[in-house]
Amino acid sequence: MMLLDVALMAVPLTQMPSLAQAAEQVGFAAAWTSETQHDPFLPLALAAEHTRRLQLGTAVAIAFARSPLSLAQLAWDLAAQSDGRFILGLGTQVRAHIERRFGMPWPDSPVAQLREQVLAIRAIWHAWQTGQRLNFRGERYKLTLMTPFFNPGPIAQPQIPIYLSGVNTGLAQLAGEVADGFHAHPFHTPAYLRDVIRPALVEGRAGSGPAPVLSATVFAITAEAERATVREQIAFYASTPSYRAVLAHHGWAEIGEQLSALAARGRWAEMPALIDDTLLAAFAVEAPLVALGPLLRARYAGLADRLTLYKPYQPGVDDVGWNRIIADC
Repeated sequence: MMLLDVALMAVPLTQMPSLAQAAEQVGFAAAWTSETQHDPFLPLALAAEHTRRLQLGTAVAIAFARSPLSLAQLAWDLAAQSDGRFILGLGTQVRAHIERRFGMPWPDSPVAQLREQVLAIRAIWHAWQTGQRLNFRGERYKLTLMTPFFNPGPIAQPQIPIYLSGVNTGLAQLAGEVADGFHAHPFHTPAYLRDVIRPALVEGRAGSGPAPVLSATVFAITAEAERATVREQIAFYASTPSYRAVLAHHGWAEIGEQLSALAARGRWAEMPALIDDTLLAAFAVEAPLVALGPLLRARYAGLADRLTLYKPYQPGVDDVGWNRIIADC
């Protein structure tokens, strides 16, 4: 049995209450916000206020754009407001975005810095919940000051899950080591999850318990008109050099190099033509929405614990199809 979640992508704050209520009524297990055109945390405060069952999380918030304390505070307040339904999903982004979009320094070791951020966040939560002295001393962060004036105090459900996100083995191993779940990037194939990501999660766990929850976002084509858009999305992600391991796993590294070269020259319109039907079928599932459930189950059973379609959700549109997928998964 897999859970079906929903991505609430680029949602203005004014639309979040009604959208979250509709998602809960349809039966989605969780709603995820992303850090694209809007802050990922603010919409979830509204969603928590207007729902009762729906889990709420970031998929993802950019870790390197924030301090451990700011992330700890945001998560603590959202967990309290939602009665323990909040999941803190963190990602690293790529160097160009950290340096040129957020204006922050790129770490010498992204995996090491994210590990320390997660440990620091948990140390802060522990201090708030127990009243014990904050004394976190790492290579990158030193957190030793938490006076009562700045301590929000304990909450009813302090065990806030942390999910990490990534494409390559380093972050998957880290998720196995320190996190509760792993958001698999939509740029994946079932074979890559089976052969690379799941073993990395298990390796990171080192036998200390079950592997983290694997949450996979899936490209879905539910109408002929969507094929071109999905080709464009896959071509865009495939042009990212740090994601090339996925292509290399299938012997398609040369295509990634060609896409990167086109992207560097701004020849975006030429890129989708390199995503032939074989690649499209490897990265996307295609069927009418009402018939997707069995295909998703066959494709991801034993690989993923939660699925999210890389597809906007519109209240009242195709609710029968969404209900069918939820029942079939």
